[in-house]
Amino acid sequence: MDFLAGLWNYGVVFLFILTVVVFVHEGGHYLVARWNGVKVEVFSIGFGRELWGWTDKSGTRWRISLLPLGGYVRMFGDGDAASATADERPMSEAEKAVSFRHKRVGQRAAIVFAGPAANFIFAIVGMAMMLMVLGEQVLEPVVGQVHPGSAAEQAGLQPGDRVVAINGTRIERFSDIQRTVMLYLEQPLVLTYERDGRTTDVTVQPRITEIGGQKQPLIGIIVDGTRVRSVQYGPVQALGRAFVNAQTMISTTFVGIGQMLTGHRDKEELGGPIRIAKGAGEAAQGGIASVFFYTILLSLNLGLINLFPIPVLDGGHLMFYACEAILGRPLGEKAQEYGFRIGLFLVLALMVFATRNDIVSLPVWGTVKQLLP
Repeated sequence: MDFLAGLWNYGVVFLFILTVVVFVHEGGHYLVARWNGVKVEVFSIGFGRELWGWTDKSGTRWRISLLPLGGYVRMFGDGDAASATADERPMSEAEKAVSFRHKRVGQRAAIVFAGPAANFIFAIVGMAMMLMVLGEQVLEPVVGQVHPGSAAEQAGLQPGDRVVAINGTRIERFSDIQRTVMLYLEQPLVLTYERDGRTTDVTVQPRITEIGGQKQPLIGIIVDGTRVRSVQYGPVQALGRAFVNAQTMISTTFVGIGQMLTGHRDKEELGGPIRIAKGAGEAAQGGIASVFFYTILLSLNLGLINLFPIPVLDGGHLMFYACEAILGRPLGEKAQEYGFRIGLFLVLALMVFATRNDIVSLPVWGTVKQLLP
């Protein structure tokens, strides 16, 4: 029974979430391509051999493929699914009219950008719907307990103190404290709190603690669980709050990546498909709302990652189109070819590194290490 539950939570739910997110992404490419008069030859969920599919009236082959870890839209005029090469055969004027390669650079850029944009729109609208339907339970930034010997105790914090700002940034909910501490890691924080109507500034030095195999900065406070308020949103307010949430998630991701590149954050925090599946399984145990929110989060991250200026990704294509718009002509074939090779190497290297981190984070890895000489 436990095996079946694990298969459902960590397998089926993961593939469902990934399929939704990929469909949204590729759907963005498809819709804007069709709006710009481009013929779409294949819309595939997954890679490899086709398992099931059909052809619609416009000639697009909709297919479910063997390897469900991604998907693609192949347009007329492309030489491959990644749009890295062009179909070199001579074309008639009628064929050029529906060829992706023969569209204006602005149209091609819009088609490429539409994938990540669809992920962002899906995430923001999805969050807004959740806020309208479920509302939001907001924990006030009030200290419930202070761990003995912690950084918070050394700074003089006491139960009942309300945190109003950290490093000058206003704090409105307890989750703001958690997010800010995670962003600054071990850096000292100027924490502003309110006690008996008086405001005081103190310096708090977070301490890195290993939790669940990951290192996290902690200041040593627990929220007062009784200080909670329920917030209901109308359509406009929900959309505004969802936009702010998405903006916060994106900026947090950029800060985290920057800290990894500079060595201030552990690179083992970078996860791959195994860790995503683990997150999906944990979300499944939390119910439908939790699964929906995890889908939103994954959609936002997929849109963001695809905008990185790496050839093979959408951002790499947009970089080439920007060069074409500035120069008045496409980059040379050699330059594009080497760019895609480098991009493919970077993406594969990143996937290998992330998967390695996934494997090392598994509990079984500790047992394997003990068995090794």
